[in-house]
Amino acid sequence: MDILFATSNPHKFEEAAAFLGQRGIRAARLPFEHRELRSDNLEEIAREAVDSAYSVCGKPVFVEDTGLFITALNGFPGTYSAWAQKKIGNKGILKLLSGAGDRSAFFETCIAYHDGKSVSFFSGRCAGTIAEAARGTSGFGYDPIFVPEGHPQTFAENILLKNNISHRYKSLLEFSKSLEP
Repeated sequence: MDILFATSNPHKFEEAAAFLGQRGIRAARLPFEHRELRSDNLEEIAREAVDSAYSVCGKPVFVEDTGLFITALNGFPGTYSAWAQKKIGNKGILKLLSGAGDRSAFFETCIAYHDGKSVSFFSGRCAGTIAEAARGTSGFGYDPIFVPEGHPQTFAENILLKNNISHRYKSLLEFSKSLEP
């Protein structure tokens, strides 16, 4: 099976394509830049994006939106994670958490799939904490500062771990199951 993934993020595409390829689904990237809806709701953002992507390509397509929600920062950066990563990066997040006792956080991903008739959603969540300092060189974005629950390493220190337990993995797993005949 072939499917389009509308994204401007090549790293997200690489992760998704590798996972889906193992399940016999070939993903092609639809480079997709659009003015993202501002909302505190991942599903709302994903719905608007997939509708926009479908109107561009006219073929079954999926999008993915992810947020990092940090308890001590009242859920920030949340749905503004990509923006915050560009503006303040991991150093800025660590500075905001300086002296914070509660470093708990979670990643959440929402996939929206438009098959031409309806839109379906698939979510995944991964709980963890924010490290005291960036560690590791694999992955991208917040991977060097996110330590998944029950593990000592950041996602950037152990990319195989990320690929097997992450928020994106969980949402892609549910999504791929829905595509099975």
